[in-house]
Amino acid sequence: MSSSTHRRTLRAAALAAVVALGGPITLSGCAQVADAFNAIQAQTSGGGQSVVVATPAPQATASAMPFDSRFTYDGSVSLSSEVADGLELRLDVWAVDPKRTMEWTATNEKQFGFALNVHDHRVDEKSVLTQKRRVYISSVSITSQTAQSGGQVSNPFQFSADPRTLVPTDTLRSDRGLLLNSFQGGLLVPTTSIRQLPNDTYGITLEFALNIAVEGSANSDTSFTQQTVYQYLPIAIFSSDGSATASQSSDSTTGTGRAPGWGQSSDQG
Repeated sequence: MSSSTHRRTLRAAALAAVVALGGPITLSGCAQVADAFNAIQAQTSGGGQSVVVATPAPQATASAMPFDSRFTYDGSVSLSSEVADGLELRLDVWAVDPKRTMEWTATNEKQFGFALNVHDHRVDEKSVLTQKRRVYISSVSITSQTAQSGGQVSNPFQFSADPRTLVPTDTLRSDRGLLLNSFQGGLLVPTTSIRQLPNDTYGITLEFALNIAVEGSANSDTSFTQQTVYQYLPIAIFSSDGSATASQSSDSTTGTGRAPGWGQSSDQG
């Protein structure tokens, strides 16, 4: 499965009026990855809410990097989900400090920033808001799972917030959440930190869960549907001397394409 492709969209459940989704950015042959994870982790909360799953966790490669990560290789990554026909939700993530991701070790503080924006490809980018399908975000959460050479699993990093609390009070918002495709721009979180990890960690996968309301037709308040979008970001972790923490190329993922033990409890009590 190609590691150069970063995204996959999966409709797990939909409201009666939800538009059938496409697969904007997929990892070939990884449908079973999203299906398996959806069965464990991405259950809907009821009410006909649809779930979009994109960018399964990493596959191992034969390269020197034991935990395959485009983010680690480039220092940034853009992950995209098509939440309706021609309507793209884009998540950009970048390294802040250290900027050189080969300096991301188990013991130091690792800072990254991320941003969310929406692009309606049915209309010109300069079109007024009433001509675009609106997307609101009501919550963003990030969970994590480590890949460790000792076979244990931990969940050391968590982030959860109402996006309306992260931006100035004059930004466009409603009871549906923060408006992502406004003239003011989307959601920007300049920096957040991953701190201490278990010493034998050679990779960590972040799961972004984004609760959004999507407008079915432009300027139509009655056409909104709820979705939960999932994106997965694998990050390689190195030892303090800059080398890989563990050479686990053959074992760094399971047959499902997820990091070892994803969805399991830690053995550390």
